[in-house]
Amino acid sequence: MVIEIKVPSVGESVTEALLAQWFKNDGDRVKKDEPLFVIETDKVTLEVVAEEDGVLTIKVPEGETVAIGAVVGTLDTEAVPEAEPTRDAPQTAEAKAATPAAAQEPEKKEPQPPPEKEPEKPGDAMPPSATPHPTPIRQKPKRPDAGDHQLAPSVRRLVAEKNLDPAQIPGTGPRGRITKGDVILYLEGIRAASSAGKRDQDIEPAAVQSSVGAQPAAVLPDTELIRRKPMSPIRQRIAVRLLEAKQNTAMLTTFNEIDMDNVMTLRKQYKESFKQRYGVNLGMMSFFIKASIEALKEISRINAFIDGKDIIEHHYYHIGVAVGSERGLVVPVIRHADRLSFAELEQAIVDFVKKINENRLEISDLEGGTFTISNGGVYGSLLSTPILNTPQSAILGMHKIEKRPVVIDDQIVIRPMMYVALSYDHRIVDGREAVTFLKRIKECVENPERMLMEI
Repeated sequence: MVIEIKVPSVGESVTEALLAQWFKNDGDRVKKDEPLFVIETDKVTLEVVAEEDGVLTIKVPEGETVAIGAVVGTLDTEAVPEAEPTRDAPQTAEAKAATPAAAQEPEKKEPQPPPEKEPEKPGDAMPPSATPHPTPIRQKPKRPDAGDHQLAPSVRRLVAEKNLDPAQIPGTGPRGRITKGDVILYLEGIRAASSAGKRDQDIEPAAVQSSVGAQPAAVLPDTELIRRKPMSPIRQRIAVRLLEAKQNTAMLTTFNEIDMDNVMTLRKQYKESFKQRYGVNLGMMSFFIKASIEALKEISRINAFIDGKDIIEHHYYHIGVAVGSERGLVVPVIRHADRLSFAELEQAIVDFVKKINENRLEISDLEGGTFTISNGGVYGSLLSTPILNTPQSAILGMHKIEKRPVVIDDQIVIRPMMYVALSYDHRIVDGREAVTFLKRIKECVENPERMLMEI
C-alpha cells in the first residue's frame, strides 16, 4: 500500500509552508513515528513523522514552498519486506571491497596474482590472505558513513564533493543535524586556516594540507567572503510584526529596579523540597508572572487591546512568555495563568521549551495572549527596551541580576538588583498607570509573601 505524505495543517490562517529540510533520502526505509521532514511557517516550525513503516519516495525537494495539504512524498509499506534481500545482494560486493581478506572467504581471492609493484618495498609486503583489496577503496572519495542517513541530499552531495568528515562539522539544524549552511561555514573556516598556514613559516605546507583535510591554499582565493541566504518564514514574520509595533503604536518605556534578595533567599531555602515534590525547578519567571497578574488586576488598561476606535479589556490573564530558539523568538501563551500555582507555571514553561526544541509547537500555543514577559537576563542583558507584542498594549522586560550598592535605611549595602522595563502603548496606557503597574510588580517581587497572602 502506498501512503501519501502531506503537509499538515497548522492553523486556519496558514495556507503554505517552507519545506525546510528532509531528514531522510529518496529510497530510504523509515519506521513509524520517525521524523521525515521539517516545515516552517511564519509562526511555527513543525516536524512531520512517518505514519507507517515503509520505503520513502520524495516528490518535493527541500527549500520549496508548498501549500498546506500538498503531497510531498509517499511511503510504500509493502516494499519493506522485499527491500532487505535485494539490498543485501549489492552490499556483499561493496563489503568485500571494504573488508580485509582475512575476514572473507578465501576461495575467490586466492587465485589473484601478486601485485607487481610490491617487490619494490619488501618490508611492506603482506601475505595474500591478509592483504585487503588495494586500489578500489583508496581511490574512492571518502563518504560519510556514521550518521549519513541523517544528511539531506544537498548536504550529502556537498560533503562528498569536498571530501569532508561530517563528524567534524557542527550542526545547527533540528536536533543538531547538519545543514548546507553549516558545511559552507566549515569550508570557509578551512580556507581561513589554509591561508594562515601558508603565511606561517614554521609550518610545512604538507602539514597544513593534511591538518585541514582540504585542497592546497594556492587554489583557494584569499577574498572577503559573504553568504546570502533567504530569511526563514518565522524571521520574516518577526520582522513584519516588529515594524508594525514601531509604526502603529505610540510606544514608550518606563524603568524601575527590584531588590531580588528575598526571592533568591526563598528559592534557595525551598529549592530542593520544591524539586522533589513537583519535579521542576523553582525559577524566577513564576514570581514575575504572579506579580504581573496582581498588577494587571489593579491596572486593567494594561490587559487591554485597541480595536479600531474601541478599547477591549480582558478579565482573564493569558500570559505570553518569550522564548528564544535557533529559528527565532516565539511567545507561547500560558492560558488562565491566574489559576495556576508556582509549580504549574514552571511546568508549563518547561513543556513549551521542550515543544519548541522538538519542533512540536502549534499555532494554538501562540494565540490569545493578553500580556507578555521577556527575560533578556538569561543572555546577560543589563537593560533594554522591549518592543510590544502587538496587539497587546504592554510588555515587561526582565534583566540580569547584578549585585550593586544601594541605600537601605540610610545605610549603603550590597543587594542583588534587577532592572525591569515596561514598554507600553501610550495611546491606551497613561504614564501614571504604567509607573503604578511597574511599582506594584516591584512590591510583589520584593515581598513575595504578599502574593501568597493576596495583599
